[in-house]
Amino acid sequence: MGLFYFGVYMKQYLDIAEKCLAGTRKSNRTGIDTVGYMGDMAKYDLREGFPAVTSKKLAYRQIIAEMLGFIRGYTNAADFRKLGCKVWDANANENKDWLNNPYRKGKDDLGAIYGAQARDFNGEDQLLSVYENLRKGIDTRREIVIHWNPAELDQMALPPCHLLYQFGIDGEYLNMSLYQRSVDVPLGLPYNIAGYAWLLSVMAQITGHKAGTLTHFMHDIHVYENQIEQLQVQLSRPTYRLPQLIINKDIKTLSDLETWVTPDDFTLANYVHEPALSYPFAV
Repeated sequence: MGLFYFGVYMKQYLDIAEKCLAGTRKSNRTGIDTVGYMGDMAKYDLREGFPAVTSKKLAYRQIIAEMLGFIRGYTNAADFRKLGCKVWDANANENKDWLNNPYRKGKDDLGAIYGAQARDFNGEDQLLSVYENLRKGIDTRREIVIHWNPAELDQMALPPCHLLYQFGIDGEYLNMSLYQRSVDVPLGLPYNIAGYAWLLSVMAQITGHKAGTLTHFMHDIHVYENQIEQLQVQLSRPTYRLPQLIINKDIKTLSDLETWVTPDDFTLANYVHEPALSYPFAV
């Protein structure tokens, strides 16, 4: 096990959470203060297991649904709900700034969020270009998908938090780096780690590789003050060995992910975890 690879028990997540609680209190746009710090990274070796937190139950099917929605370029909360993901409902219909935005097209509209940029960034289908290169074994150090489009930030219900990811080939393995500008440790971080570990895993399968490492770079790392008590409960719990992600072997192309694939095509085998925790969500 290498220097950074403590992934069997998700030690990286626990360390980040503890550092967060010892951080600085700040105000923010939501009106609910946060405690946290700036600048960190974590590395997850998917050969050791799938990085799902075990100190609480992770809603992994909803995570997969959201990532499938991003791949399909969804811009409407109703489309996410049809796949089994409800996390975009509040931003679509309760975010006061977005409700008053002239670009909003009505109920459930989200604007040009993540998937819209991945599949059509000023006319460029970034994800398709990366997929085609990786499938051919091309590794140019330019296999990047970026969600942060300055020209369209005002056309989004929420500017992207996880704003850039990059692939690289290392022998038979496919690796990924992820940059995230804003990190909600109790709610968002477990979700984002698992979401991009899933994306790395499925992209590896459809391009003829094996999933290697996910390196996660984070900037503003925080916990909202109304989440602190529950996070302390989570940190007091035991942890367990990581599960394995089982992917339907019939998933062979990007087109499959765009069309017939559902969360039912994925299983977390041997996922042992503590009970779910309910954290408040700041809109």
